[in-house]
Amino acid sequence: MSHAFDAASAASETAQAVPEPRIPGVLGHLDRGMKAINRVIMLLGGLALVCACLVLSYSVVVRYALHEPTDWQDEMAVFLIVGATFFSAAAVQAKRGHVAIEALSGLLSPRVNRARLLMADIVSVVFVTFFAWKSWTLLHEAWVDGQVSQSSWGPPLWIPYALMAVGMSFLGLQFVLQIVEALTYGPRAAGWADPKVGLGADLGKKPLTTGTHP
Repeated sequence: MSHAFDAASAASETAQAVPEPRIPGVLGHLDRGMKAINRVIMLLGGLALVCACLVLSYSVVVRYALHEPTDWQDEMAVFLIVGATFFSAAAVQAKRGHVAIEALSGLLSPRVNRARLLMADIVSVVFVTFFAWKSWTLLHEAWVDGQVSQSSWGPPLWIPYALMAVGMSFLGLQFVLQIVEALTYGPRAAGWADPKVGLGADLGKKPLTTGTHP
């Protein structure tokens, strides 16, 4: 099992940097638009995580130093972490940075690997679409019914549901975009990188770069 942001993979990708293909036409505009959105989302997600750390640190200081317990810090931190997690999912997927098991990548031919990755993306987009639809449903119910948390602070529940719904919608759009790019311009355009460090990289030396590039 490997992750796209581990140190070994980062060093390998830096040493063998390949210019990113520029997608033409309407698909290219959508791709560049999603990249711009992802950059903003990653910045906001980082700020949300920093704010969550500050909120929890503040609650510890106030509780144990000033002996004044607070009742809002836990849910505030959860809201911020939920927002950072779901909002950044599409940006991480754009870089193929989610955790992946690559033990078989070096044992399979490039053609089979492309089929495997494409099938994985299709299954993922089906699940993400269902998740997004369910999140939008929960958001609508929370908004119409005025649902709030059961804590003494009682924040409205439409806030975390909105973060989940928007984040999963962006992730589904990112999956669809990468699937269309893979079918139209080949695996490199869809971000299917070569096998990373691990069993797959040791056993398979053929890069996953066959196909038509823009």
